[in-house]
Amino acid sequence: MPPDEDAPEEIVWQGKFVTAKKRGRWEYVSRSRGIRAAVILAIDEGQVLLVEQYRVPLGKRCLELPAGLVGDHDDAADEDVLVAAGREIEEETGWQAEHLDLMGEFYSSPGMVSEHFALVRASGLTQVGAGGGVDSEDIEVHRVPLAELAEFVENRRNAGVGVDVRIMGLLLAGQFQAGEL
Repeated sequence: MPPDEDAPEEIVWQGKFVTAKKRGRWEYVSRSRGIRAAVILAIDEGQVLLVEQYRVPLGKRCLELPAGLVGDHDDAADEDVLVAAGREIEEETGWQAEHLDLMGEFYSSPGMVSEHFALVRASGLTQVGAGGGVDSEDIEVHRVPLAELAEFVENRRNAGVGVDVRIMGLLLAGQFQAGEL
């Protein structure tokens, strides 16, 4: 049995959305109140929808797959992940999906964060608005041809934009399909 596995978990600090915890020698963070996240992989006609927004922890804008919280409102604690994903893709990107398919649960950074997210594939996309998020999110929407994704990501990185790790999966998948891996 690994050390610290049986150590009691203690809450060091808890906010509305995040909880800092300690178990033995490990310090880590989790979502509060059972809140989860949905990340949406929206590819249509050879193009992927990406979003770019300012992220306070990074101190700069970040290029990401569209995503949002599931069950973050007190009246929606039991919200279905596909319902949340449908709402989030429309709010963030201005596109609706005819089909939403759950691709599984994944962990973001398991050595530091216990958060997991549901990866949702969106297909049958129709643009119904401009997107941009709600309130003060200031989300910029990008519809990028998959064949140009590596160049687009590098250009955003060179412009000082952070790149979410999930985009690495898209880049690697493209290289694999092109026989470069």
